[in-house]
Amino acid sequence: MKAPIFKLDGSSGTELELPQIFSAPVRQDLASRVFWMAFTHKIQPQGVDPWAGMRTSARTYNPPTGRGISRVPRVQGDRHPRSGMAAGIASVVKGRQAHPPRSEKRIWKRINRKERRLAIAAAIAATARKELVNARGHRVEGVANLPLVVTDSIQSLTKTKDLRSSLRSLGLTEELSRLAKGRKRNSGKSALRGRVHRVPTGPLLVVADDQGISRAAGALGLDSTRTKDLNITLLAPGGEAGRLVIWSESAIQQISPVIQDAGERLFMCATANR
Repeated sequence: MKAPIFKLDGSSGTELELPQIFSAPVRQDLASRVFWMAFTHKIQPQGVDPWAGMRTSARTYNPPTGRGISRVPRVQGDRHPRSGMAAGIASVVKGRQAHPPRSEKRIWKRINRKERRLAIAAAIAATARKELVNARGHRVEGVANLPLVVTDSIQSLTKTKDLRSSLRSLGLTEELSRLAKGRKRNSGKSALRGRVHRVPTGPLLVVADDQGISRAAGALGLDSTRTKDLNITLLAPGGEAGRLVIWSESAIQQISPVIQDAGERLFMCATANR
C-alpha cells in the first residue's frame, strides 16, 4: 500500500510505502473499551467530609412514641431557632447527603499491555478509512488521499497563518471552517460547572520532531503530538476510531515496531475468526 507525499503547496511528489498496519482490520469495540479505561486515569477523585451534616446534638426522643410527631432525630435544647428541628440524617434541612461520593472509591482502571497496543494499532488503521473519518464528522471531501502524508517541512512551521494556508492547499478548507463555526456555548448546569463552551475535535498532527508546529496548531484547534507519544485518547477521542490524522513523512517511518506487531496480530485474529 502506497501513499503520495504532499508538499505544503498541495502538490504531490514521491510516493511512500506505508507500513502494513494501515491495512489492518479496524476494531471499534476494542478502541472504545481501551479509551474509556484510559479515560479513568484523568478523573480526579472527589469526596465529602464524612462528618458533613453530622456535627449536631440531634438525638431521637426516648421514648420515641406518644409525642404526636415523627421519630426523626431532633436538635436538643430550647429557646434556639434550631431546637426541635430534624438534623443529622438525610433528606432534612441542613442534613447530610444520603450516599455521598467517597474519595477512596477506586476509579483508576488497569489496561492490559497487549490490549492497549492492539487498540492503538486498530485506531491507526482507521485513519486510512475515509468512510470512518467521514462518520466522525470530519470534512475530507477535498482530501486527495488518506492517510494524509506531508513532507517533513510541516514540522518547522511556527506561524498559524502559514499552517492555515498549507492546510487549505491540502484540501482541508471545509474542515477548518467546521472548527471555526463549531464552537458553541453551553447552557444550564454544564455552563455553571465551568464547561462553558463546546469545541469540536479537529485533526491530529503527528510529527517525528516538534520544531514549533505545536504552537501554530493550537490556535487553529488542532492537536499535535510526536509519534512516540501516540495514544488511544488522541487517536480515538470519545472512544470512536477514525480521527483525521495528518502525518509527516518521518512520523510514518517512526511508528513503533511493537505497534506494527500488534497490527499483524489483528490480521491473525481476523483470519482465525473466519
